[in-house]
Amino acid sequence: MKISEMKQSLSGLAAVNFRLPTGEYLPAHFHVTEVGLVSKHFIDCGGVERRETAANFQLWEAGDYDHRLAPQKFLHILNLSEKVLGREDLDIEVEYQQDTIGKFGLAFDGTDFVLTPKQTACLAQDACGVPSLMDALPQLQTACCTPGGGCC
Repeated sequence: MKISEMKQSLSGLAAVNFRLPTGEYLPAHFHVTEVGLVSKHFIDCGGVERRETAANFQLWEAGDYDHRLAPQKFLHILNLSEKVLGREDLDIEVEYQQDTIGKFGLAFDGTDFVLTPKQTACLAQDACGVPSLMDALPQLQTACCTPGGGCC
């Protein structure tokens, strides 16, 4: 989800709800403790230099059970964050404390903001010799679906 999409989604809501990938809701008394700019400058395992930039929201909960973040207050926080984020329409990633700090993508289902799983991946599969799933598929079909292949 991009910042512009979040702002648009917030403008039509009566309440701000976040849901984990498991379907469980974050407690209604969560706080947005940080809105930041995260830049990552790295070299992948194939030697390609890469840069990624995202807006990062940190969500947190405490014993402040009377706290409720209204959509208009969240919009105000997003507008204030332009001092740090600039006006670029960045992708949003979300941090939320679980057993360790979880890092999520963000989607909107028309009612709730949904924290989506993020996955690691090899960005240079061809340089590493890692076959893509599509390259491996014919080999899997041949090995598994021939007489004596052991799949039946």
